[in-house]
Amino acid sequence: MQPVPQEGTGSGFVYDTEGHIVTNYHVVENAESVSVALANGEVYPAEIVGTDSSNDLAVLRIEAENLPDPIPLGDSDQLRVGQFVVAIGNPFGLEHTLTVGVISALSRVIQSPDGRFIGEAIQTDAAINPGNSGGPL
Repeated sequence: MQPVPQEGTGSGFVYDTEGHIVTNYHVVENAESVSVALANGEVYPAEIVGTDSSNDLAVLRIEAENLPDPIPLGDSDQLRVGQFVVAIGNPFGLEHTLTVGVISALSRVIQSPDGRFIGEAIQTDAAINPGNSGGPL
């Protein structure tokens, strides 16, 4: 028997002009290699430069010119239930999908599929599906 190579997908966003990309830890967990496909179709090898499994966060870095404009981080303390939000990702492999919704609740504690508890989660009714993981809200 030979091992079958496994491939997974997720989403992320460009954080700064240095090529840092934020995604979810579970998207890159146990990955032997990671690559990033930009909206323009270019694909780059990525280095995992930081992880925080307890908050399900990972930071990647790619060497690329002409990166998309970084998405600034918001202040979650300013969020309110009922506020309009958008989620951007690749649900079911459908690239560059934008969904809309509202914030349904704040400070939720959720359990990840592998049993980790993640606190301070934002609950939304925006459609979030496999492939959205790591994308911005």
